[in-house]
Amino acid sequence: MQTIKAAVCHSFGSALEIEDVVLASPGPGEVEVTLDAVAICHSDISFAEGAWGGQLPAVYGHEAAGRVSALGRDVDGFNIGDDVLVTLIRACRHCSACTSGQPVYCATPYDGLQGPLSTPSGAPLYQAMACGAFAEKVVVSGSQIVAIPADMPKDVAALVSCGVITGVGGAVHSAKLRAGEDVVVIGAGGVGLNAIQGARIAGARRIVAVDLSAEKLDVARDFGATDTVLASDLKPWRAAIDALGGKGAEVVLITVGAIPAYAQAPRYLAPGGRAVMIGMPHSGDTAPYEPVVMAALGQGLQGSKMGDVVLQRDVPWIIDLYQQGRLKLDELISGRWSLSQINEAIADTKTGSARRNVILFDNDHP
Repeated sequence: MQTIKAAVCHSFGSALEIEDVVLASPGPGEVEVTLDAVAICHSDISFAEGAWGGQLPAVYGHEAAGRVSALGRDVDGFNIGDDVLVTLIRACRHCSACTSGQPVYCATPYDGLQGPLSTPSGAPLYQAMACGAFAEKVVVSGSQIVAIPADMPKDVAALVSCGVITGVGGAVHSAKLRAGEDVVVIGAGGVGLNAIQGARIAGARRIVAVDLSAEKLDVARDFGATDTVLASDLKPWRAAIDALGGKGAEVVLITVGAIPAYAQAPRYLAPGGRAVMIGMPHSGDTAPYEPVVMAALGQGLQGSKMGDVVLQRDVPWIIDLYQQGRLKLDELISGRWSLSQINEAIADTKTGSARRNVILFDNDHP
């Protein structure tokens, strides 16, 4: 057991509080990682606002990178001092999803109340998303970490843990995008920019970015969008179809959780096209569709969780693309903050202008 600093949520929608919390030592199959960086994802914000329920008090945060500082029993392939990223993908490696190569859908439940965190008085503290990375250290399953190059900046590596693999994987794995297909990406935030990059890497013919912000659309072009459309325009799908030469897109990637984006997505599709649902709306939100149109045109809706990635396969590939200069990561970081500034960083993220804000920890590693 040790005492660390963490940002704790005591009430949905309220500011996080920086407190001392108790972190247990890693058990069998677990690792302790001393963090250098954790990025703020919109999923963290949605959870902290109560969008999907959950237990309180809780520690959120799930896009992180640091160095292994302790090992439990039966952890193979890692040593103390290894540089790693930390993800929320906790895989048992034994259920039907894991053994069929879909670890993001692992069927073995995890109870964050039984995790490594507690208050100084001994009361349970919920380890949200099996990470609890808004903290100086985490204890997670060995399945949740991936080795990274020692010279890779940790703030950059942290982004790969969720936003990058979700966007790139959504285009490459979930959508199964083929070279020459046309793509519409709704949302040009952190995940959307990575979906644009994934579409470019997969060989899309044209990539149309749709967003409410003209500034974000300018950035989208830097990441590979060939055309841009303001979502606030009357019937923006018509402008996208014009950009594609009068036809719909084979693939629409919905990277935001906004219901208007979901409601409009099928209108961008060509006959036989598919819309991939990447952004996460709040529980209870619904979107209207006219099923007969989609049925008659052979169109489909498909979910995508964490880009359907396999960590040990996809993270090294993504890092290699970054090292070659074929994938932009440094440019995704809009701001760097300390843990004491986490509420300001969250507020800045909620304005919609940030790509990714990153919390940096001043930790000295052995």
